[in-house]
Amino acid sequence: MTRRELILGAAPALAQTKRTTFQIGCMTLPYAQFPLVRALEGIRAAGFKYVVWGTSHLESPGERKPVIAVDAPPIEAKRLADRCRSMGLTPVMLFSTVQLEAPDAAAAHLRRIDQAAAAGIPFLLTFGKTTAGQYDVFIGNLKQMAPVARRNGVTVVIKQHGGNTATGAHCARIVDEVGDEGLKICYDAGNVMDYEHADPIPDIQTCWSQVRAFAIKDHRYTPKNEDCGPGLGDVDHDKLLAPVRRMGIDMPLACENIFEPMVPRPADPDKVDALARRAREFLEKVVQKP
Repeated sequence: MTRRELILGAAPALAQTKRTTFQIGCMTLPYAQFPLVRALEGIRAAGFKYVVWGTSHLESPGERKPVIAVDAPPIEAKRLADRCRSMGLTPVMLFSTVQLEAPDAAAAHLRRIDQAAAAGIPFLLTFGKTTAGQYDVFIGNLKQMAPVARRNGVTVVIKQHGGNTATGAHCARIVDEVGDEGLKICYDAGNVMDYEHADPIPDIQTCWSQVRAFAIKDHRYTPKNEDCGPGLGDVDHDKLLAPVRRMGIDMPLACENIFEPMVPRPADPDKVDALARRAREFLEKVVQKP
């Protein structure tokens, strides 16, 4: 019996013991055209208790800055985390902003792990290029960072992004190959539909035991092929979350796309707040179901 078979065989019995605590949060990413402070204020005003940092913000006309630079000292991450918590927002994940095939990927991710550990952030979100290739480099970098993350109380989570991480099945294979508890999956149903034109509902059945977080975005094919906010596309979120509802762990649901399809994204941050609130209310109804 393989390691994966052992995990999958044991997981159903363990999964029946306690309901998963879904931590409904919002990424700062939907507020990328506004300053970071305005993003945090909007996320709080929309009723979220959890926040994900990513990736950069337009702080003033012509001035775009990362939420946290890759080379920033860990104390800067701690300061920002303290600021978030003082606002009533718990940071649960941050973007690596470095693709896993990049020449400096291992070193950059190790710096991100230090930042996450200093900030008390449990998950570091990462992914690779949208085209497959450099698989040995991809795996080698993950094998370097996963044990370091685990020792520092951080879990690196890969999400579907085409290429080497095309589907949940691809991601599960990677997690098994790396073979360290410091690496798991952040499931992105919208990307499975967008990049692969695949149905995420059967796909998540191939990897649910390794899922520790979700990047929440919906997707629709008609009348236009595009991503959108949860509940506005073709993803059945009840079925999507069904396999992980009784894993007995804390699991972030991080809204990455909150926007309406077929219309321009609002230039008024107050209107972004309203869309964020709608996404939260939709997810709250989904997670309340048995």
